[in-house]
Amino acid sequence: MPKFQQPKPSQRPAWLLNGQNLKMAQSAHAYVRGNTAKFYEWLENAKGTVPDGPAIWICGDCHIGNLGPVANAEGQVEIGIRDLDQTVIGNPAHDLIRLGLSLATAARGSDLPGVTTALMLEQMVKGYTSALQANGKKKPLHGDGLKPVQLVMKEALNRKWRHLAQERIEDVQPTIPLGPKFWALTKQEREEIHRLFQADEVGSLITCLRARGKDDAIEVLDAAYWMKGCSSLGRLRYAVLLGVNKLYCLIDIKEAVQARAPGYDSADIPRNHADRVVAGARALTPFLGERIAGS
Repeated sequence: MPKFQQPKPSQRPAWLLNGQNLKMAQSAHAYVRGNTAKFYEWLENAKGTVPDGPAIWICGDCHIGNLGPVANAEGQVEIGIRDLDQTVIGNPAHDLIRLGLSLATAARGSDLPGVTTALMLEQMVKGYTSALQANGKKKPLHGDGLKPVQLVMKEALNRKWRHLAQERIEDVQPTIPLGPKFWALTKQEREEIHRLFQADEVGSLITCLRARGKDDAIEVLDAAYWMKGCSSLGRLRYAVLLGVNKLYCLIDIKEAVQARAPGYDSADIPRNHADRVVAGARALTPFLGERIAGS
């Protein structure tokens, strides 16, 4: 096979835009998933039909691709929201409509009958209503209808470092192989990443993870520009491989920008976009929130 030609830093925007367009062209579901801005344009044009809701933290981009297993620092796993780029204190109806549209387009792309789509949306609303009930308690997973969730949970609990390495960096060696998904960094980018992991806040985040001590030294083993995501393609994103106490750690660095999701004007939302994402994550998905930091 011919060797992949790495894009130059000046070529990245065009490559990322092309990659985003190719992803969204795969299906109606992929288009909806990758076009958060267009979704909120549709809602803006539907003013008067969307009910007002209480001012609470919402995902802002609640499609099915952003739901899945999330582990905390102790290795426990829950199903939760895994992407909070768009999180704001806003109208929860936006999350329900976004998720409902995502489910409907996924069902359509799978040639499922309309009645199945209706049942899926009905269960979504029932689940949301149940979670809001006073004195509601988490119920253990059981029943045939929850077998897919149980399977995802089991797979997540059984994942080890070698599985992550095989999926993300192709082998278990302490390097990130460059290719279609991982691109070479400039000298300045590499220096900034090394400087970032010298900061106390970031260092304490890394060493709080299981099997690491707060005084353990952190070594940046390798780093690369990461072509990952869909609606977020075009923002700065890096994969960083760390060595901590003879263990490896893969860190995802992602640029935080202004949310497309509309927040309530009266809400106390952090002005710094990175702080906003962290605050939203800690409110909506604590397992994820405790493992991320803004800078």
